[in-house]
Amino acid sequence: MVGVALCVLAAGLAYGYVRYRDDQIARLKVDGLQAGAGNAPMTILLVGSNTRAGLDPSEAKAFGTADQVGGARSDVTMLVHLEPKTRSVSLLSIPRDLFVPVPGTTKLQRVDAALNQGPDQLVQVIQDDLGIPVNHYVELNFDTFQSVVNDLGGVDMYFPNAVRDSYSGLNLGTGCLHLHGDQALAVVRARHMEYKQGRRWIPDPYGDLSRIRRNHEFLRVLGGAVAHKGLANPFTVNSLIGSVAPNLKVDQGLSLGTMISLARRFRSVDPRSVPTATLPVTLAPSYRFMGVPYGDVVLPNEPLDQQVIRQFLGSSAPAVAPPATTPTLALVNQSGTPSRATTIHDGLQAAGYTVTTTSRQPVPARPAETVILYGSGKQPAALHLKSLLGGSVAMGSAPPTTGTDLELLIGTDVSMTAPSSTPPSTSPPSSAVTTAPTTAAPSHGLVNVGGDVVTVQETPQSFDPTACPPVAPKG
Repeated sequence: MVGVALCVLAAGLAYGYVRYRDDQIARLKVDGLQAGAGNAPMTILLVGSNTRAGLDPSEAKAFGTADQVGGARSDVTMLVHLEPKTRSVSLLSIPRDLFVPVPGTTKLQRVDAALNQGPDQLVQVIQDDLGIPVNHYVELNFDTFQSVVNDLGGVDMYFPNAVRDSYSGLNLGTGCLHLHGDQALAVVRARHMEYKQGRRWIPDPYGDLSRIRRNHEFLRVLGGAVAHKGLANPFTVNSLIGSVAPNLKVDQGLSLGTMISLARRFRSVDPRSVPTATLPVTLAPSYRFMGVPYGDVVLPNEPLDQQVIRQFLGSSAPAVAPPATTPTLALVNQSGTPSRATTIHDGLQAAGYTVTTTSRQPVPARPAETVILYGSGKQPAALHLKSLLGGSVAMGSAPPTTGTDLELLIGTDVSMTAPSSTPPSTSPPSSAVTTAPTTAAPSHGLVNVGGDVVTVQETPQSFDPTACPPVAPKG
């Protein structure tokens, strides 16, 4: 959808008209964004909010009113990385159910709940917990998405199987189908999708993870439709801008001049060729943390997460190097296994760390994440410590309770892993490919690792909708 906004602004419209539309865009004060300059790479946090505010009566009937479903959650959380020097674009999706620390506390929550506390909180989660610098913030809602599709006259997608989802309202047959806005929204919101095989309806067991893969494919189709239909017709361009602008929220630093500059610089990028990736995660169904049920969540998966993040950020990936001054480190064993704490203690000492204190706390969950707590100015040290660990490892920006620079809460599946000496790739990712132990990959595109499941690929599966095949010329 960032591509939609940039494309329509690049359409060569009169400056006065674009200025008029720009005045319709809501500007938000978003604290914590990283300042960018000149030709530097840029990362935009793109949020598809599931707020019900502003829905018309028919939409509210399908998705609920603002009174019935209060607040706002990041139904879609994507990061778009722009490299001006190479004119390259890449996209990384963050699963909405990723369970990570709440900034400033030792509590954990889903990523999608952070938006309910405001854009500042979501930006801080992405930057503090994942180490991804964010330069700008863009938010769209249900109504915008449907309007864009309708303004294009609909989009075409090929469905190899009939699909349905009672939660999103999806109910479509097979073949190359023409989707209107409400049908397209049902496709991209389907987290409980079933596909028909013979006479049986088979549920897709991977929920939001599969939905992300399908959304990446849908964005390629939508981008192709904008490029093919939208920019060739000034009336369509006008409708697109008219639909997007009044429902678009951006940070105050994303000025009209910046948007026009980006549109001109990246106008040659084909949306259908933009590489996509999903942050690798481990499934944790029916999860209970500190005795509280959270339903199905997903946990971080190291070292795969950092490999994908570094590939996504390319030349702007933060350096992971031993800190100049060895930070003080306290260990807190929350694994329930004394030998695991001993292994981590000995491994970190061998890596040059000095452990000042070791203590024990009750196991908060099974599996329990390993969490690195760090104070102000200590994120580089936390990133280096994280590079030495494997398993469900997260970072959290909260002053350690032990008074040390870093505090490591040892979880149930953590292990020592040799830091990579290979410099990060500067090419954008084509998929979130895992280096997990060799296991036969089932047809749904996921690999079982130790009884859990890790997302590994972006390729549409046999039941996923895709772009319609090209029509052969007549004669």
